[in-house]
Amino acid sequence: MDIRLIPTANPKEKPKDENNLSFGKVFTDYMFMVEYTEGIGWHDARIQPYGPLSIDPASPVLHYSQEIFEGLKAYRRADGGLQMFRPLENAKRMNDSADRMCMPPLDPEFQVEAMCRLVKLEQDWVPHQPGTSLYLRPTMIADGAELGVHPAHHFLYFIICSPSGSYYKNGMAPVKIHIEDRYVRAVKGGTGAAKTGGNYSASLKAAFEAEKQGYDQVLWLDGRENKYVEEVGAMNMVFVLDGKLVTAPTGGSILPGITRKSVLQLAQDMGIAVEERPIAVEELFQAHQDGRLTEAFGTGTAAVISPVGLLEYHGRTMELAEGKIGPIAQKLYDTLVGIQRGDLPDPYGWVLPLT
Repeated sequence: MDIRLIPTANPKEKPKDENNLSFGKVFTDYMFMVEYTEGIGWHDARIQPYGPLSIDPASPVLHYSQEIFEGLKAYRRADGGLQMFRPLENAKRMNDSADRMCMPPLDPEFQVEAMCRLVKLEQDWVPHQPGTSLYLRPTMIADGAELGVHPAHHFLYFIICSPSGSYYKNGMAPVKIHIEDRYVRAVKGGTGAAKTGGNYSASLKAAFEAEKQGYDQVLWLDGRENKYVEEVGAMNMVFVLDGKLVTAPTGGSILPGITRKSVLQLAQDMGIAVEERPIAVEELFQAHQDGRLTEAFGTGTAAVISPVGLLEYHGRTMELAEGKIGPIAQKLYDTLVGIQRGDLPDPYGWVLPLT
């Protein structure tokens, strides 16, 4: 499928202070768009000026939340060139989410081609400062003008870009996490393994209440027994237990994170044992009391690795790594970020150079 370019007549002014870029506030000149019509397939691929979407008030995305998205980054290397990190993995996961949400798949290679074309066109928007990047948000929504609880017949897939600042402007300060036992975000058999907006809106109330109590994030428990830890907000969760990386299995209620997958691979190649198994909250508290739980951190696109300094559950707290980032989390962060930004060799073929 050809991708046509519709030039913008009004280029935007680019941010002048790259040291104060926020996340998702400023968007580039262009966006990618392709449409799906039942009986025709995907068609009319184009890169067009960034702007509002025109959808009908009866569009299924507005009424039945038939929507999915992804998130990934383009980085500027020290030599000025550009590269992306594992975009094909994002494209494949997009199709997994599409399958769960009764949406049409889009060829992963074509998705990556669209990302590359868009980033190359917007290369002057990719910031230069350490820790910065160009964030990409591929999204698919159900469109149309028909109410009724059934899969839509028309879909829009688009990609928008936003220059983003360093996640750790003031150093890697560990986060404080509340372990949630009242609200449930997802259950096995539901949509927890899909990257769909409903999962995130389901997390807002608990996150808002935790924030009022002074916590940065919410760690979700399983929705069946309310006993086993799952994931944190927009991150997967990893614990250093008896010197091993232990993380919950992504068995239907947890998003299979690409950063998580990369971290586990790096750890194994560093000689660190990895276990994917259910982890009960009480096991964590007992392990901490025994001195066997030494670190905890989240993994995700935005932060890469976010160290955890404190966990709270039913009024009980445990402090980890003396409120600092632990040595294993630091080593994994330095290695993964080094690969993403082109400062370290990439023996895995994870990086896709663009220029």
